[in-house]
Amino acid sequence: MANMKWTIDPTHSEIQFKVKHLMISTVTGYFKKFDLQVETGSADFTTAKKIEFTADIDSIDTNNEQRDTHLKSADFFNAEEHSQLRFVGTKYEAAGDDAVLHGDLTIRGVTKPVTLQVAFGGIVVDPYGQTKAGFTVSGKISRKAF
Repeated sequence: MANMKWTIDPTHSEIQFKVKHLMISTVTGYFKKFDLQVETGSADFTTAKKIEFTADIDSIDTNNEQRDTHLKSADFFNAEEHSQLRFVGTKYEAAGDDAVLHGDLTIRGVTKPVTLQVAFGGIVVDPYGQTKAGFTVSGKISRKAF
C-alpha cells in the first residue's frame, strides 16, 4: 500500500498543557498555532512512518497576558531565540486502539527523548467527503529538562 499523508485539522484540534502554579494550583494553557504531519503505511495507523509536530511559542495562551509574556521570555520558552517547539516521532507502537509514541522533543534548542500515550478515536468521512482521524495524545514532561 502506498504511504498515506495526514495533516492536522486545526479547527477541530487543540494543544493543551497543564502546569502547577506555586505547587498549589493548576494552570491550563494552549498553543493556538501548531502543525502536525503524519505519514502512514496503512489507513489504521498501525504503521505510522513519520510523525512531526510543531507549535509556535508566540501563540501560547493561558488566559493571562502577563503570564503569557513571562512564558515567552528567556525564563521559560525564550520565544525570541526559539520560536517553535518541535516533536519528531521515532517509534510508534500500536496495540489495538492505543499506542505508545516515542520521539524527540525540542524546546529552547534542547532535545530530549519523550514517550507519549496515544488513544486512537477512529476514522470517519465528514459531510464534505474528507476523511478524518481522531486521536488523544498525552504525556508528562519536566520543563526543567529543557
